[in-house]
Amino acid sequence: MSAGVRSAAPAAGTLYLVPSTLDLDLPEPRAPLANVLPTGVLQRAASLNHWVVENAKSARAFLKRVHEVVPLAQPLQLLDIVELPRPVKGGQPSRPHDLTPLLGPLLAGHDVGLLSEAGMPAVADPGAALVALAHARDVVVRPLVGPSSLLLAIAAAGLNGQSFAFVGYLPVEAAKRSARLRELEALSRRTGQAQWMIETPYRNPALFDSLLDTLALTTRVAIACGLTTPHERVHTDTVAGWRGRRVTIDNRLPAVFGLLAT
Repeated sequence: MSAGVRSAAPAAGTLYLVPSTLDLDLPEPRAPLANVLPTGVLQRAASLNHWVVENAKSARAFLKRVHEVVPLAQPLQLLDIVELPRPVKGGQPSRPHDLTPLLGPLLAGHDVGLLSEAGMPAVADPGAALVALAHARDVVVRPLVGPSSLLLAIAAAGLNGQSFAFVGYLPVEAAKRSARLRELEALSRRTGQAQWMIETPYRNPALFDSLLDTLALTTRVAIACGLTTPHERVHTDTVAGWRGRRVTIDNRLPAVFGLLAT
């Protein structure tokens, strides 16, 4: 190399958003992996040696299932798997975590997979911050096709698929949760916008009861449980209709709840 001439920096790798299944820790049986993820996604996942994941244990379990369909490029124990910093409970930390070190393999020219515990990474998921940082560093981001519980629920519920909002988790304390539901119902009635929320599975019954106790009898409520799994159940009815059904909500299955006021 001539004096004073520097070698070009390696081109950055690609950040692949790899969807996971929606059946983490669910009761058996599980649907075959090929039923919910295209072959091309499994092949891409099997080829990656670097991962940023929400949870290392669940990521390894997912990759073991991938290996049963498409052999991994190298043994699981040799993969570089790094966890995203966990968000502080009760709200966002005052100082956001510095995710710059997680871009190291990408900036060195390696492709990296971003993996959530369930469904599409960076949607209702802490991985969104890494995606934003990748864009800021001109790293190519490629989303892969796979299940998203939110979009599947919106499609199957028959509420307003043209205008909707995802509001995440509601307050745990009963009075505050009811107050928030009344706010969302009023917003939905005023705008015609469907409002969608999620809850930790063991709190599903409490949220369901709060929906029926708080909302107007004519408000439509949708519940989508265990999506893409053999336990799947999706149903929409008015609050009055739900009250007449005497339904029991499973406290083990991930669920998405929606409402549309008239």
